Amino acid sequence: MTSPAPAAPGFDAASSRPWLIAVVSSLATFMEVLDTTIVNVSLAQIAGSMGATQEESTWVLTSYLVSNAIILPLSGWLSEALGRKRYFMFSIAGFAAASFLCGASSSLTMLVFFRLLQGIAGGGLQPTQQAIILDAFPPTKRGVAFGLVGITMVVAPILGPTLGGWITDNYSWRWIFFMNIPVSIFAILSINKLIEDPPHSVARGMKRVDYVGLSLVTLAIGFLQIMLDKGEQDDWFESTFIRICAAVSLLSGIAAVRWLLKQREPVVQLGLLKDPGFGIGCLMIFVTGFSLYGGAALMPLMLQSQYGYNSTLAGLVLSPGGIAVMFLMPFIGKVSNMVPARYMVFFGMLMMAAGMWHTMGLTPQVDYGTFVWMRITQVLGLPFLFIPISTLAFMNIPPGMNNKASAFYSLFRNIGGSVGIAIAATYVQRHAQLRQWQLSRHLSPYNPVYREYLRSHAEKFGSVKAAMGGIYHELFHQSALLAYIDVYRMLMFVALATAGFALFMPHNDPKAGRAAGGGH
Repeated sequence: MTSPAPAAPGFDAASSRPWLIAVVSSLATFMEVLDTTIVNVSLAQIAGSMGATQEESTWVLTSYLVSNAIILPLSGWLSEALGRKRYFMFSIAGFAAASFLCGASSSLTMLVFFRLLQGIAGGGLQPTQQAIILDAFPPTKRGVAFGLVGITMVVAPILGPTLGGWITDNYSWRWIFFMNIPVSIFAILSINKLIEDPPHSVARGMKRVDYVGLSLVTLAIGFLQIMLDKGEQDDWFESTFIRICAAVSLLSGIAAVRWLLKQREPVVQLGLLKDPGFGIGCLMIFVTGFSLYGGAALMPLMLQSQYGYNSTLAGLVLSPGGIAVMFLMPFIGKVSNMVPARYMVFFGMLMMAAGMWHTMGLTPQVDYGTFVWMRITQVLGLPFLFIPISTLAFMNIPPGMNNKASAFYSLFRNIGGSVGIAIAATYVQRHAQLRQWQLSRHLSPYNPVYREYLRSHAEKFGSVKAAMGGIYHELFHQSALLAYIDVYRMLMFVALATAGFALFMPHNDPKAGRAAGGGH
């Protein structure tokens, strides 16, 4: 196979059409990332149609996230064994088939099982897409290309609740899964025509399978994901089940690290973390995922529980922010070819901190337009984070390691998101109780302000008992809002701390043409 451009080895006709390659490889990946959040707003309808409880229906989310997280770090190894193009197409086909089976499920058990298969099939799409784009573009154009990857990874989870709510409210939750099928078919046909494997990504076969490493990684990540997803629901370490999950994950993780470091060809390449750019890039994308998914999970929950929004309207609050990010990504991609990554990450984290600070202005009277602007300010910093962090992480990665590096990098982003959601949910729950206790101390008959407030409400509601019920409802509402403000304050401090750390990131010189491709 010959290469027309030294900067993008391994491609023939495909290398002359990098943008087509980027678009078609992103289609199915966009749908897969969308499926991590699109089901969230439909759980009540799913539970109702299948005669299940709300708690039981959450396994529809957990099964997908667990299997998806397990496959992510293994996708680089699978891509090398089967050939990257073949593995990518198999994954898309499996994702489409599992999506059909999910939509056709007649019981919750069937749906949970097919969601497990859907996560297994779709788990390799994110890192494989990124590896394909890494090889399709020369180093000097990687910033703009990462902008397209960023649209897939950042915009899809933001739009998920909106689209899921609209489909559920107007049609049926089953169409959330059925709509994946035509997009997947188109993606398979396009990929088959446009993409060819470079020499370093052709199939090597499974001559030796590291079953020990494979098993340990599966146990460590699988039980970690279950713990994060079910922790708040089961009161964390007060639950025997959560303690078992934590113990299995920790022990398996330690054993996996010790085992993988001794292997000549490990299923997960831990040695990649020795590169400072890649190691710090993984840490920074973990924090970015923490803030992105944590914030995205909070806003719809707050709007529905405290302001009475339905799922569609709550999703529409998030959508303008996703659209703003989508249009900003290509521009930031060009800027990343001129400005060192650490300064862009510093600026992006400051913007995110400013957005969280703006959201701390919550009151019971906040209207729809204000919520939209709050969410926009929260996410405007993301393009300044995703693109330069990706640029830095892959700056010194050689082409032959793109598959495994992309898999590892995607794992850090997704685990960061899971940790962010878990901590945000726990923070809200615990601080709502704390704030309720703090506010209730003022509801004393010895407090003249409270006595006057109770008297005026008794006249309004017709009785003291009704007035006290109204006061308790207001106490509960304000306690919850203060808890949400506390979470956004926490996210603001995380962003500020990370901004300071960003200034110590390794330096890259975009003008030297090394951005995102020093190893090429």
